[in-house]
Amino acid sequence: MLKSLTRLSLAGAALAAMMGAALAQEVTLRVHQFLPAQATIPDKVLKPWAEKVEAESDGRIKVEFYPSMQLGGSPPELFDQARDGVADVIWTVLGYTPGRFPKSETFELPFIMTDAVATSKAFQAFVEKNAMDEFEAVHLLAVHTHGPGLFHSKDPINTLENLEAMKIRGGSRIINQLLEKLGATPVGMPVPAVPESLSKGVIDGATIPWEVTLPLRVAELVKNHTGFSGENGMYTQTFAIVMNKDSYEGLPDDLKAIIDDNSGMPLAEMAGTAMQASDKVGEAKAREAGNTVVTLDEAETARFKEASEAVIAEWVAQGEGRQQLLDDAKALIAQYTGEGAADAGAPAPAAAEPENK
Repeated sequence: MLKSLTRLSLAGAALAAMMGAALAQEVTLRVHQFLPAQATIPDKVLKPWAEKVEAESDGRIKVEFYPSMQLGGSPPELFDQARDGVADVIWTVLGYTPGRFPKSETFELPFIMTDAVATSKAFQAFVEKNAMDEFEAVHLLAVHTHGPGLFHSKDPINTLENLEAMKIRGGSRIINQLLEKLGATPVGMPVPAVPESLSKGVIDGATIPWEVTLPLRVAELVKNHTGFSGENGMYTQTFAIVMNKDSYEGLPDDLKAIIDDNSGMPLAEMAGTAMQASDKVGEAKAREAGNTVVTLDEAETARFKEASEAVIAEWVAQGEGRQQLLDDAKALIAQYTGEGAADAGAPAPAAAEPENK
């Protein structure tokens, strides 16, 4: 009996040691993305996210950052790098791989987005409802969008006709189609290529939000910026923060819970909020530089919207169920835009007054 008790005690001690080792397991997550470390999402979202999970795990989760594609490859390869384990966590633009995320692409359709916060929250809810199958090869942490996309150009864009013969950078298949319908010559490229392309004359302008002008120093390369009246921005792009499946599933349950608590809607909202704040800074910097900032009046905005309707019609016609996806997207954007206005203690934003400078 004494020997049996001793064996049981030893077994119990071994089990306790194993459980203790499991609980004390340390994990290092490599985060890979395409922008400099000081850009909005790396600095204002990925860094605070890392600090939070490190603190909540008592240092058992450690995060290493690899900005500007330091682990190799190109921005369109980032999603597969997470899938294949080249990186543990990545942040990428879904539109960099055309046709791969057809449901998520709904949010890139012209003139349906409002602001970065509401549209990011709507996109997160939309994916959870309609498009989780597009992320089955990875573990999804969150999706989000940027703020209203607008034109940044060497020559002024005051009318639809000004776009004729202009070579304009687009960041996705849908945006390039939009540019073509508007009369421009679309030039597709990842956003890190924009500064050199502008300086060398490869493009005459670019479609990006104000936020992105900051790390790319676009306000130093062009002097004209054109946006639109009304609540809806011309377009947005879709982004995802995803984790390698094995990296996630290999975590002990308590560390998985920490990752889960810092994923989904809270992370989507954090990203949208950061984008929205940086949009204001980007616009202020352009104005400080003496650049021309134009908000097209309602009549001219309506002309752009009318020209863009063909993009939506053609997209809907490409597959059964797309109209429902578009209806869901619009409803969710309206819902979260309304909630944002209510939280601010004010009615939903009215159309902006035309401003021409």
